[in-house]
Amino acid sequence: MQWFLLSLIAFFFWSGSDFFSKLGSRPDDKLSHWKMVIAVGLVMGLHALWEVTVGGVQITFSEILVYLPASALYIGSMILGYIGLRYIELSISSPICNCSGAVAAILCFVFLHEVPGPISLVAVALIGVGLVCLGIVERREGEEARALRQAEGIRYSRSAIALILPLLYCLLDALGTFIDAVILRDEDTGTFLDLLFPTPLAEETANVCYELTFLFMGILAAVYVFVIRKERPRVPREAPKLFGAVCETAGQLAYVYALGDTEHAGFSAAIISAYCAMSVLLSRLFLKEKLSLWHYLSILLAFAGIIILGVIDP
Repeated sequence: MQWFLLSLIAFFFWSGSDFFSKLGSRPDDKLSHWKMVIAVGLVMGLHALWEVTVGGVQITFSEILVYLPASALYIGSMILGYIGLRYIELSISSPICNCSGAVAAILCFVFLHEVPGPISLVAVALIGVGLVCLGIVERREGEEARALRQAEGIRYSRSAIALILPLLYCLLDALGTFIDAVILRDEDTGTFLDLLFPTPLAEETANVCYELTFLFMGILAAVYVFVIRKERPRVPREAPKLFGAVCETAGQLAYVYALGDTEHAGFSAAIISAYCAMSVLLSRLFLKEKLSLWHYLSILLAFAGIIILGVIDP
């Protein structure tokens, strides 16, 4: 059951990351997404430094290169997600983005030779249906909530880009999750993937590789924001971004170890993807984004899938 507990830890921390990232993303700040990259890169870089100096994790440049495909997909998807938060409500964006877990679960089932039972498949389906329903309900019933938020001076776009960005996040993140499971595998998959990724990595090594890559992106973003664009840092205004970065780092740590259990990698991906259900609840409580009965029913479907996976432990 360790994989299930780690998945839940990632679930809760990443819902917090969603919430604080949204708080720190203002529609009028065109550099908001790069500032979020700076915050995440800073926190992840500090954790990577601790892992290397205190935790004793050995890291080489070649290992960073081995993990680079997964790192690039994750970071690219996150940047797109941060941009999208300026254009669309969290309660719409998060469910669309996190359909990636269901896609990644299917990829793991097909290519990593996982053999789930019928009840487990039903559980994954419940999570996927719940997430898709959240996106559909928000899209169809969001006009009233949109009008209320506009009354408070916050305007969101209903243009194509507002939906394209979270959809691109979904695709990139699903591929990253799948490649992550391959790189962290305990044994060969028996497919062409063994030729593409011949050297499995340990969970702690992979996590440090990812954090160092994010640190590098954070440095590049800082140069762009503070040197090229000459933006002045304002700590009180950017505080939510730092809280989001801490939650993102903690969730990532739990996520890597959960996915390291290759036998349950698909189930872990499905559970963690449902953290958007908690994000929707937080957006209702603190961001005053309106929920209907259909919202709650969609969330209930996702939570039901989580409970079934946790009880069965295939």
